[in-house]
Amino acid sequence: MKIGQRLKNLREDRDKSQAEIAKIIGTSQSYYAQYENEKRALPLERAIILAQYYNVSLDYLSGISDTLKPYK
Repeated sequence: MKIGQRLKNLREDRDKSQAEIAKIIGTSQSYYAQYENEKRALPLERAIILAQYYNVSLDYLSGISDTLKPYK
C-alpha cells in the first residue's frame, strides 16, 4: 500500500478531516490533500509528526511494513 492511501486510511479511521490533520502538521488542507493524492512528497518532519500522532511506525506509514505498532 502506498503512503497516500495509508495517510487517508489512518485519518478516516479516526474520523478526522484533511483540514484537522493539516493543522496538526502545520500546513493547509489543500497541501495536505496533495500528500494523500501523492502529488507531493511528504517531508520527513511531517511524517514523524503523523507517525507520533497516529502511534504508528514510520515503516508502517511509508508502506514498508504492515505492522502498526511503533518501535520501542
